Amino acid sequence: MPVCPLDYRYGRDVMKRVFSNEARIRKMLEVEAALARAHAKSGHIPESAAEEISKKASVEYVKPERVDEIEGEIRHDVMALVKAFSEVCDGDAGKYIHLGATSNDIIDTATALQLRDALDIIEDDLKVLGSTMAELAKKHRDTVMLGRTHGQMATPITFGLKMAVYLDEVRRHLERLREAKKRIAAGKMMGAVGTGAGFGDDALKIRELVGKELGIDMAVASGQVVGRDRYIEFIALASNIATSLEKFATEIRNLQRPEIDEAAEAFDVEKQVGSSTMAHKRNPITSENICGLARVLRGFLTPQMESAVLWHERDLTNSSAERFTLPHTAVLLDDILRKTEDVFRNLVVKPENMLKNLERSHGLIMAESAMLSLTGKGMGRQEAHELIRKLSMKAESENRHLKDILMESEEVRALLGPDEIERAMDYRNYTGKAGEIVDMVVENWEKEIEN
Repeated sequence: MPVCPLDYRYGRDVMKRVFSNEARIRKMLEVEAALARAHAKSGHIPESAAEEISKKASVEYVKPERVDEIEGEIRHDVMALVKAFSEVCDGDAGKYIHLGATSNDIIDTATALQLRDALDIIEDDLKVLGSTMAELAKKHRDTVMLGRTHGQMATPITFGLKMAVYLDEVRRHLERLREAKKRIAAGKMMGAVGTGAGFGDDALKIRELVGKELGIDMAVASGQVVGRDRYIEFIALASNIATSLEKFATEIRNLQRPEIDEAAEAFDVEKQVGSSTMAHKRNPITSENICGLARVLRGFLTPQMESAVLWHERDLTNSSAERFTLPHTAVLLDDILRKTEDVFRNLVVKPENMLKNLERSHGLIMAESAMLSLTGKGMGRQEAHELIRKLSMKAESENRHLKDILMESEEVRALLGPDEIERAMDYRNYTGKAGEIVDMVVENWEKEIEN
């Protein structure tokens, strides 16, 4: 009976397959075969034995059911694999399997292969999300909207700039992932306490050969296990990305509020139900789902950090925790990355409501523009600030447009003519370099994904 929501509600099969029990066995067999080939190249075992081991290193021969059956008897997962593997090898090849290795040579190196595959998927997810955001940024490069600070009206921005800010954050995450990948997806092959004694004089050569066979870095120094700082880095990276996704989703939730109504998740008006009782509701359910799952994901960082604190060359306190932390982190991150991309790909953007909200400010959001227009004519900055502050308070208390108050002010009219006041109060004239910033961010993104 499924208990974990990942089994029946969250996550994509493409990532779940990476961390399935069968995939774990496949990767462990792959590592055992690479080790056998390294031994053969070092002259420790016959070439024919390495060939037979490599041929049978597949779940077509080593059945997961048989591995589970043996583990149920001996209560050791790696030795269960080794026994099941040895059973299917012809001749005496089976006796060379796992030669000189300890369990975590196989487990941690197999985990490195799984993490490499997971990071490849996440990298692709980031590229897809970023490209969707780039299209939105370009499309709305000059779509003027309210900027908000402290939850209050600030000065105009563009929706394209908002998307460019998010896009540049996605680009940084892609950069971080690429930099961290080789550190995270690293294996080990140095035996029970990290000395390599079980491999004899060729220990360093064997480690190098296994790494080359598998296409991953191998830890230069380790105890019995790979340093868990690598796994901490993986979950910290995932937590960082998830926090960005929660931030993006929170903004969509806020922009969808009826009193703002500037952007919203797509809603299937023919079939989708928003509420079991309030039939009118159109809730931002995917964005809310992203926020909730991001919080769960970040929760795995603490147990993973604690799993780095092991006795001496290692103990087993990390093992049970990591059966949760690593696969759950990967599955959840892939899930919310794809959901975030779906939200932004189908986002309903409402420029007409953005304009209405700009107008609702009665020009107060252009107070800074008016102040700087006065300083441009020679008025001191502090004097101009105090004058515009008083006029803004007057406009607000009288429920009038700031432009009309400025037109009536003798102090303002002494320096600015009607046309200059009009220009100072035009939203479109006060988005600064937003358009150029969008262009720069999109260009930087396109360069990043070409790498």
